[in-house]
Amino acid sequence: MVEARRAAINHRKRMLPEAVLRMAAAKAAPARDFPGALTRDAVNIIAELKKASPSRGLLRENFEPKKLARQLEGAGAVALSVLTEEEFFQGELQHLRAARAACALPVLCKDFIVDAWQVWETRAAEADSFLLIVAILSDAALRALLGQGRELGMEALVEAHTREEVSRAVEAGARLIGVNNRDLRTLEVRVETSLELIEDVPDDCLAVSESGVRSVEDLERLRAAGYDAFLVGEHLMESPEPAAALQNLLRRGAAS
Repeated sequence: MVEARRAAINHRKRMLPEAVLRMAAAKAAPARDFPGALTRDAVNIIAELKKASPSRGLLRENFEPKKLARQLEGAGAVALSVLTEEEFFQGELQHLRAARAACALPVLCKDFIVDAWQVWETRAAEADSFLLIVAILSDAALRALLGQGRELGMEALVEAHTREEVSRAVEAGARLIGVNNRDLRTLEVRVETSLELIEDVPDDCLAVSESGVRSVEDLERLRAAGYDAFLVGEHLMESPEPAAALQNLLRRGAAS
């Protein structure tokens, strides 16, 4: 998937020069405070808008980013994550633009970001944050992309799956660390991954548990362990009523 993404980006770079993206980014609305949205003393859920996935196929045939964004904001999400990768997730940047325009929440661009050109593209689309996956980046690239995002007013969510990757994220200067419970190589999901790695996330970093969160019990365990926020996607997208599913998680979580 990463190699396919690199090839797609190389093609797009030839069609759309970075200079054009820089001008578009300069005209974009200021970035909303994505890290700040995750600091409430509450169950902070980043609701993910995802049409399909390689492991589960089509998740939501009737995929309407504007409607979903408004509904999930009303249901209590503190931020959104929008898949923009086309080939494997059936995403697109227009989904992100539509979702952000429809709500007041900060929006994360979730993609395989491996090139500075993509960070310019992300800001030009008015994303407020973006994902960096430690497993697919060198240390030098990770530092450079983090720094570029900050220059553009965006703090990246740096994703790790192992103790070594968390350490690399910390060394690169990440302030927002996500632990992905899905092994990107096998696609196996274990919520226990977050529980095993939380001690490696420094106290001065915000910690986000990603993938596999499907119940109040999951939220309770992860919040008690020290996580500040939780990225929930497939559980919501597979529900006939995503907003109701989110409200159920939050209502029961607040009561417990």
